Amino acid sequence: MSSIFKKIIDKDIPAHIVAESVDFIAFLDISPLREGHVLVIPKQEVDYIFDVEDTLYVEMMLFAKIVARGLKKAIPCKKIGVAVIGLEVPHAHIHLIPMNSVSDMDFSKPKLSPTQEELSNTALKILEALRED
Repeated sequence: MSSIFKKIIDKDIPAHIVAESVDFIAFLDISPLREGHVLVIPKQEVDYIFDVEDTLYVEMMLFAKIVARGLKKAIPCKKIGVAVIGLEVPHAHIHLIPMNSVSDMDFSKPKLSPTQEELSNTALKILEALRED
């Protein structure tokens, strides 16, 4: 089932990683809905989020919560939206999206096209906010 996410986990392709643990990794979406759109994934390859083993699932949500707190500090917004769609890449993942309105979570809207420099700057802001905690 190897996917592009597996290549990110293995560091075979670059990504703007904002958090990593033994079991999870969080990185910026390269086609975000909003600045700071982060994907949280388990390092274990599982296609469907509800097939993730229970303990790992709970730990993944706790990891996402930590990332969301840093994300909210780094990117001014009312809340961090959470979405699990799972059709784009066959690897369980959680979208964390800074939002000020429900329309900020509309996946049918055109995606942003940030430059690598913009992604790097956003990742740095999130990393710094996470270090403060």
